[in-house]
Amino acid sequence: MRNCVLIIEHDPSVSRFMQLKLEEAGFTSMIDNTGDSAVDLAGQRQADVVILDPDEPMKNGHEILGKIREISPIPVIYLSSDNSVDAKVKALNAGADDYLTKPYATRELVARIHAALRRHEEPKIIVDPAFTIGDLSIYPDRHEVRAGDEAIDLTKKEFDLLLFLAKNKNRVIKREEILEKVWGYGYAGKTNIVDVYIRYLRSKIDEKVGKKYIHTVRGIGYAARD
Repeated sequence: MRNCVLIIEHDPSVSRFMQLKLEEAGFTSMIDNTGDSAVDLAGQRQADVVILDPDEPMKNGHEILGKIREISPIPVIYLSSDNSVDAKVKALNAGADDYLTKPYATRELVARIHAALRRHEEPKIIVDPAFTIGDLSIYPDRHEVRAGDEAIDLTKKEFDLLLFLAKNKNRVIKREEILEKVWGYGYAGKTNIVDVYIRYLRSKIDEKVGKKYIHTVRGIGYAARD
């Protein structure tokens, strides 16, 4: 599992909001509203980073943190409304990798998650990409896209769309098929969502790299071509 965040937060509405924001940023996530499963999930390496918000009525945050640290080096970002130096020092000494004071901006939390993952990243085994479109390399297992030596940052849905186009390279795919395979049968949003995300990909890839990978076939759909 790559870039999965374990959210430990007692308020279900807050944890769900955080989950949605992290999904928009390209992460998967799990929620623990009691802290009871945190140690097991961390020990089983079901997550890559932990966000720990131990405000009442949850059990002591340092206790949870200590138990996680006994069995796992997983990075932990500690959230708290306490901005005092003593509180920060105690959390960091207890094993937290980072300390973020509430209220905070979502983009700062996302940046801190990325930083924590980079610091704890295991050495990668370089393998050939599973799919290519021209000199664009797509690695599904790593959720990574590269144009030459340059990494291209995509959200989860953008990556899913690009991967589907790459798997069907040189084939013209109707919008309806893309919607069904990438968004699923139960999607009930706007029907132009495919066109919107194609524009996102073009702005992040075609326009940035200076080469056209995704082609429009008028009246039909789209095709990825070398």
